[in-house]
Amino acid sequence: MALHPEVAAYRAARAAAGTPPLYAQTLPEARAADLAAIRAGGGVVEPVAEVRDERIPGPAGELPVRVYRPAGRGPLPTLLYFFGGGWTLGSIDTADGICRRLANAVPCQVVTVGYRLAPEHPFPAAVHDCHAATRWIAGHADRLGVDPDRLAVGGDSAGGNLAAAVTLLCRAGGPRLAAQLLVYPNTDQSGDPAGPVDDDPALFNRRSVAWYRMHYLADPAHARDPLASPLLADDLSGLPPALVVTAELDPLRAEGQRYAERLSAAGVPVELEHYPGMIHGFFAMPGAFADGRRAQESAAAFLRERFGLPPEQDGPVTAPAGTGVHGG
Repeated sequence: MALHPEVAAYRAARAAAGTPPLYAQTLPEARAADLAAIRAGGGVVEPVAEVRDERIPGPAGELPVRVYRPAGRGPLPTLLYFFGGGWTLGSIDTADGICRRLANAVPCQVVTVGYRLAPEHPFPAAVHDCHAATRWIAGHADRLGVDPDRLAVGGDSAGGNLAAAVTLLCRAGGPRLAAQLLVYPNTDQSGDPAGPVDDDPALFNRRSVAWYRMHYLADPAHARDPLASPLLADDLSGLPPALVVTAELDPLRAEGQRYAERLSAAGVPVELEHYPGMIHGFFAMPGAFADGRRAQESAAAFLRERFGLPPEQDGPVTAPAGTGVHGG
């Protein structure tokens, strides 16, 4: 297992501190530790022209949302971002750094959704919350200053899984989506994750995946549902253009790559970006990993193109080694 030097330093610091893996903690402890780790690795908190918290209707009550709006008037292209955390951890605070940077870098409006968490609310509660939020925001575009023709979804890890599931639901009943940003997404919960990390307790590993899955899927049979495992959907045609980001040392790497390949085979324009030596979670920690910054810049460039915005004036984004492009 060839660790990137920054990953090796990160792992050594966690091992020296005796940081227990999240799956060895109680849920309250794991939720607090997850947020603390992301904040510690998130880097500088970028100011955004406007950040406000609101509440919108959801399937089982109101849902909290946070709106990040860059400078500018009128309807803006908008990204709905679903935070990661294995459907068990996380909150709208978890994705705060990502949302701020994407809002500024694209630029676009970003809305993150506080969906219900497992095990208190197992599958499919989070999917239905995210889909309901997408439909409500598209249907109330004037209220939030959304350009309904330039609406995208995205997320990291479990958030990427939810974004992929939302695209399947929106294909059937709307709204029409301009793009999907899937960062090391869970796409197949029916089998054992594979990857070189094995059971290293200092890194996200196969035991981590199993722990989250245990909380999320109250019925193991739900693993075959395409809304839990989008890779198992019979038909992926007609979905919005996608950017799929994977990390070499991530047990979810193979299923993210397979999902990109299936999207491409179905005629969906896909960009697959692979980051050698990186681990699950790097995208959310640009303060710790330079590739986290590069991946966020690349995500912004992808969204700029799909929203029909002019390219960044400071020069092209440098893609990582191992980047591949599939589809049109």
